[in-house]
This record gives sequence, C-alpha cells and structure tokens, in this order.
Amino acid sequence: MKKQRESQCTQKTISLLSPLGTIQVSGCENGVHTIQILMDVAPAERSSEAPLSCVVNDSLAETSPELQRCVEWLQAYFSEPQTTGSLPLPAFHHPALQGDAFTSRVLQVLQRDVKFGETVSYKRLAEMVGNPRAVRAVGGAMRRNPVPLLIPCHRVISSTGQSGMYMNGKGEV
Repeated sequence: MKKQRESQCTQKTISLLSPLGTIQVSGCENGVHTIQILMDVAPAERSSEAPLSCVVNDSLAETSPELQRCVEWLQAYFSEPQTTGSLPLPAFHHPALQGDAFTSRVLQVLQRDVKFGETVSYKRLAEMVGNPRAVRAVGGAMRRNPVPLLIPCHRVISSTGQSGMYMNGKGEV
C-alpha cells in the first residue's frame, strides 16, 4: 500500500515593519507556518522614524484568513499589547506545533498558561509540562519556536532572572 502524500501548502509571506525591524509572516490556508524577526537594524541604531506600531509592507489581497488574523494580532501586540490576550490567535500549521512531541507540548503550555506580563523559568516550564528534569530540552523547544511573539519564548527566563537564548541566541525580543 502506498503512503498517502500530505498535500503541499501554497505559502504566502507578508512583511511588516515593526519596532524590532522587519517581521516576515509565512502561512497558508491552514495556518501560520513561521514568523521571522529579521532584526535588520540593531536596537541602538534604530532611528526615531522607526514605526512605533506594526505596519504592513505588502498587500493583504489573496491572503488567507489565518495570515490576516496573525497580522492583526501582531499589529495589536505593538500598538496595544495588553489587548492581545483577548484576541484570537491564528491557527498554526508547522510540524513543531503539531502532535504530542515534547517541543509541541512545551510551546502549547507556554502559549496557553503564561499570560501577558508574566515570565516563567525554564525549570518551572519543564515542571508545567510534566518533566521537571527537562530544563535543557525546554531551552531547545524555545530555540525551535517557529512563531515567536505569538508563542512568547521571550517570557522564558533563567532561574537567575536573565533573559534566555530564544531565537537562536539573539534573545532580543
């Protein structure tokens, strides 16, 4: 019996200008695949002309409802961050966020249980997912987060209160 091939996604990428630099959001009809924060301008070099909110660079025509929902969520995050808790998140369509793998569980718990304005240590997050000895694995899950900001890896800190190594060590969100 032949294995059934998964249908291929037709992805679209939208660019946004934000206080962090350019953000690229990629997704398909099924949901958001990735968010990349390019940080194309170092924080110290950002001009006073940098947007204080999140401005769409591209046309949203022919964009999936999930991608549009993501853009709206990001715009709210940068203009009125306290409102994001009441906004619906877009669907996610990335393998790291599917199924019951450890990374998926960690990211789901982080998104669901760590609210705006809160932080959590790597150790506490490991405890929250039911594996208190998996502190380093939690760090690995943060580095593999395909949708930073939506799943707030920037809220995970070391037990000493230091910012973590999320976003492949950039840790600047």
